[in-house]
Amino acid sequence: MRTLITGGVRSGKSFHAESLVVAAPDVTYVAPGPPPDPELDPDWAARVAEHRRRRPRHWKTVETIDLERAIAMADGAVLVDCLGTWVTALIGELDGWDTMIEDWEPDFWVRVDRAVQAMTAHADDVVVVTNEVGWGVVPEHRSGRLFRDFLGRVNQRFATECDEVLLVVSGRVLRL
Repeated sequence: MRTLITGGVRSGKSFHAESLVVAAPDVTYVAPGPPPDPELDPDWAARVAEHRRRRPRHWKTVETIDLERAIAMADGAVLVDCLGTWVTALIGELDGWDTMIEDWEPDFWVRVDRAVQAMTAHADDVVVVTNEVGWGVVPEHRSGRLFRDFLGRVNQRFATECDEVLLVVSGRVLRL
């Protein structure tokens, strides 16, 4: 089963995703992307600690930008949390924040397609968490618009290969 879970920040996405794999004997929790700058996101460490306390101790955690490899090498169920941090890290790795889109976009989509292929090829359940973007104000800065546009398209790409897509709003789960 392939499941994509989307929703707003602090909507309950991660908690619901964890509940879908909690009974699996083997779970690989994939945290794709480097941690954010502590000056820009001072609450990041506290959020990570909260997530870790919730997870069973036997779950394996993999922190990497190489989402394709992390999924392909995982044993048992896989929980990816979240595509938003992955897209941010991937654009950064490709120097996309400061260069022309056409200089890096082809490589970006190759990486996305490989991650999606790894998800569809994985023998066990895969649950992917992402942020729903684009429901608010148009971002003022290029980086915000770039992130919104690319994550929205990445979400669509993953959703097309998932058996279920769930929207979490205020802790309530809606099946799309």
